Amino acid sequence: MRIKKGDQVIILSGKDKGRTGTVTQAMPKDGKVIVGGVNIATRHTKPSQGDPQGGLQKFEAPLHVSKVAHVVDGKPTRVRYEVQDGKKVRVAVKTGAKIDG
Repeated sequence: MRIKKGDQVIILSGKDKGRTGTVTQAMPKDGKVIVGGVNIATRHTKPSQGDPQGGLQKFEAPLHVSKVAHVVDGKPTRVRYEVQDGKKVRVAVKTGAKIDG
């Protein structure tokens, strides 16, 4: 997976199309990512011992990695890998800018 935790991404499709955020969690086995402040879902919970009030719980739901793209200079770009100085680094396809710090 070419998107990692901490990357700045833009949403390509769905109800949050065009919004940007930072990846807070990457799930490579499932091919999904969680982006902060995007794709907010609501779950209705009954009162329980752990949550005596119950009510509505809002949380960030996972997005498929194909629905997000890496952002460089405010525009979406794909990511490719190159070997520079003997190290494998991520590079933005549009600008050629190195993504890894």
